[in-house]
Amino acid sequence: MADGRVPTVIVDDVHVVYRVHGARGKGASSPVASLKRMVTGKRLASVVEVHAVKGVSFIAYRGEAIGLIGSNGSGKSTLLRAIAGVLPIERGTLYTMGQPSLLGVNAALMNDLPGERNVALGCLAMGMTPAEVKEKTAGIIEFSGINERGEFSSMPMRTYSSGMAARLRFSIAAAKKHDVLLIDEALATGDARFRRRSEQRVRELRSEAGTVFLVSHTNQSIRDTCERTIWLESGVIRADGPTDDVIKEYERFMSK
Repeated sequence: MADGRVPTVIVDDVHVVYRVHGARGKGASSPVASLKRMVTGKRLASVVEVHAVKGVSFIAYRGEAIGLIGSNGSGKSTLLRAIAGVLPIERGTLYTMGQPSLLGVNAALMNDLPGERNVALGCLAMGMTPAEVKEKTAGIIEFSGINERGEFSSMPMRTYSSGMAARLRFSIAAAKKHDVLLIDEALATGDARFRRRSEQRVRELRSEAGTVFLVSHTNQSIRDTCERTIWLESGVIRADGPTDDVIKEYERFMSK
């Protein structure tokens, strides 16, 4: 780039459409449809389309932490999953540097395995060597704080509270340097001390030349962590700029 910044994510006129099969769409209860069901004895398959992201465009650069805000159903999590490659895009173009890592509150861990084993599996899945896993495991568990009230790291994940599990997920993901790290609501869980540790780790990831996207319903987490914020509403970008400016605009909109 002419200004020296290195793009890590390029989103150009991206659309994401969900198709819900078997839903009761328009005409499902019409007389003709009812007669067909009576004659054939079969339910008519119907498809409902949800246009979740509508022509979104932006560029993210190395070293940025970008907040994603918007009301429920605005398309924030959908956009993150599209960037991660979990959801296909309907049309448009999406480029990423390397393989983005998506961290969500509902990210899967093995409930029947102890926390320390999940740490090992998670680190191996991120491409660490067994030697690196052995070196980092104790630090990951300490960072998560799951042992502060007992030796939970040796207990099955099903015995963990939702907050403990979310802290462990974040700690695993944050143990590795990422070109692009996508965080979906993970900083909204846990106590204030863990949130401070998490926010500091996000700043460190940025300083290591990574790009971080953070989805949160807690505007203060966005303010504390991100210098740039994108506001999505009904699948469309309403604002993209300095965090304080965008959040103030969003809060005025929500207070109407």
